[in-house]
Amino acid sequence: MSNPGNVARGLKAAISNPNNSEEAKERASERLQEMELSGELDTTEAHEANVAIGHKAALKNPNVSQEAKGHSKEILEDLE
Repeated sequence: MSNPGNVARGLKAAISNPNNSEEAKERASERLQEMELSGELDTTEAHEANVAIGHKAALKNPNVSQEAKGHSKEILEDLE
């Protein structure tokens, strides 16, 4: 299952990429609009995926305290 947030970011990148054809940009724009209208980007799953991404990043960030990394690890375990 793909992460709707990642899909949306990819579509936005395709739209803004000057190397993509106008046809490809139009298809990406239409798909992004479909996702927005369907509420696909506002689902609980999408939110939890974004939360997990943030906590995974915190675990790898050398500027995050060990206490905060421990908290992030607990959150990720709860999400599994």
